[in-house]
Amino acid sequence: MAVTTSNQEESEFLVFERELQAGVSTAIEATQEYLLRHQAADGHWCAELEGDTILESEYIMTMLFLGQTGEEHCRKAANYIRQKALPEGGWSIYPGGPADVSASAKAYFALKLLGDDTQAPHMSKAREVIVRLGGLDATNSFTRLYFAIFGQYPWEKCPAVPPEIILLPSWFPINLYEMSSWSRGIVIPLAIIWAHKPSCPVPDHARIPELMVPANAAQHPTESVWPSVFLTIDAALKTAENTGMKPLREKALRECKDWMLRHFERSDGIGAIFPPIINSIIALRCLGYDVEHPLTQSQIHELRRLEIGEGDTIRLQPCFSPVWDTSYVMHALMESGMRGDHPALLKAGDWLLDKEVCVYGDWHIKNPTGKPGGWYFEYANDFYPDMDDTFEVLGTLERLRYPDEAQEARKKAAMQRGLDWVLCMQNLDGGWGAFDRGCDKDFLTQIPFADHNAMIDPSTSDITARGVETLSMLGFGRNHPVVRRAIEFLRKEQEPDGTWFGRWGVNYIYGTWLALCAMKAAGEDMSQPAIQRAVKWFYGIQNLDGGWGESPRSYDDPALKGKGPSTASQTSWALIALMAAGDFDSLSVQRGIAYLLQTQQSDGSWHEEHWTGTGFPRVFYLHYHYYAIYFPLIALGIYQRHGV
Repeated sequence: MAVTTSNQEESEFLVFERELQAGVSTAIEATQEYLLRHQAADGHWCAELEGDTILESEYIMTMLFLGQTGEEHCRKAANYIRQKALPEGGWSIYPGGPADVSASAKAYFALKLLGDDTQAPHMSKAREVIVRLGGLDATNSFTRLYFAIFGQYPWEKCPAVPPEIILLPSWFPINLYEMSSWSRGIVIPLAIIWAHKPSCPVPDHARIPELMVPANAAQHPTESVWPSVFLTIDAALKTAENTGMKPLREKALRECKDWMLRHFERSDGIGAIFPPIINSIIALRCLGYDVEHPLTQSQIHELRRLEIGEGDTIRLQPCFSPVWDTSYVMHALMESGMRGDHPALLKAGDWLLDKEVCVYGDWHIKNPTGKPGGWYFEYANDFYPDMDDTFEVLGTLERLRYPDEAQEARKKAAMQRGLDWVLCMQNLDGGWGAFDRGCDKDFLTQIPFADHNAMIDPSTSDITARGVETLSMLGFGRNHPVVRRAIEFLRKEQEPDGTWFGRWGVNYIYGTWLALCAMKAAGEDMSQPAIQRAVKWFYGIQNLDGGWGESPRSYDDPALKGKGPSTASQTSWALIALMAAGDFDSLSVQRGIAYLLQTQQSDGSWHEEHWTGTGFPRVFYLHYHYYAIYFPLIALGIYQRHGV
């Protein structure tokens, strides 16, 4: 009887597996067609990159500074903010998340500025939430600085951002280039603002004294002396400011201005990202540039480009993601069976080759012997190529096959330059950061204006793992010194339960997926206990619906790692990881594949409500709208290839 039941179960499983394979073929074809339909005329792909309402709130605040809050754009941005209010009050920084005091305070002010009645339900509930969370004193430093501009928070209670920081030499422990690239882009225009301390009048009806609550004097204990050191420095800087002891101020402001204007070149704004664009507009006005001046208009133009109008709303993107999206779409199409010489792929390859970085950028300061190469994330950002994009582009171009010898030679030359660049950017610990080498002085995270949780750019497991996988694809053996050091870094970063932290994607599912793929590509023994701990972890966190999911809450509480509603992207990451470990046939994998097939939409795409991208952990998250499309296609492609 037992044997009969076992045989029957095995037979049913084989039928289920065959049905899955048939469904996978149909799903792949539909998704490939979807992506080809959405390719731009010049060959690239770029989907929406979504952030939270701090973008729309800061947009309205910037328009106030420019005297343009009466524009239709502001009214529509306010409509979008209202739509995103939580039923219980306030605004979150990701779907399903709790109210965030900084995001909520900005949204409340922006809406009050545009005339929302403070007794309206969404405003009344938001106010209660903000006060309960600590009011304006509990907001992050950048939020308080913005409120100071509009007279809603005392400048003296804001952290000092002295422009003199640009004058500190590279040998000094604290200097501009020990900060992460995105911090530099934010801080330089912000230093200009702090030095000028502009005051933008706010109508009486828009003032927010109700958000000021008695300060909580309780101190959080810390083993580090650095918070006290930096608070002492902060106080000294403010004393010098108040007494006029700033002999280098004029020179510092000149240097900051020159740095800012220089970084406008060959870029869609500094770093091609939202925060520096906003800060630059205000900084230019502080420096005396009229709203109609070409420089001011150029940054307003970059801000306007980030708008997405839909119905009676406008939302803002934090930046564009065309290089990342294009490379990953190509990766997915080829992984799912499309030939590397397909015309659509060759056109996309041409577009990527045109985006190669051929000039020196900020990275050169800490790596003076390095030569230009690599790729950035956005449409134009020559100062900031990054390791993650460069590794992904290198792996994608390796699969591309140009029939034209000249173009194939161009591809190989670009790849060699990109390869040389990432090799020379490896950190001493064996890993890679995002934009810089050796940007890892942890004490800098205690600077008072560093509470955006990304002051430095140290090696991360996810980028390092992608590097190992790419280098292995390019022929670097596991015993090559670069690969060996990177694998050692990954081993040290693995947590006791087998997982790896994900810096740039949510979160342990993301980091562990990439680490397992790296180990497989490098030829590691996938049966070794350390790797099997990660495999068992994936089995243990699978949801009842067959998918996998993890909320950004896991950044706040590691006990929540691997827990959250299923999403197409995270299910795909888990599946790719398990298949890298050699599992194509378990019930877990079959159920995961079935989840993807069951949730695919009729047009070949997937939709996910929950966000799986990370900007700054615990501070800013991202919804890559293509993640729910190209990652499932990769997973299905790998699964299909194994079953053929």
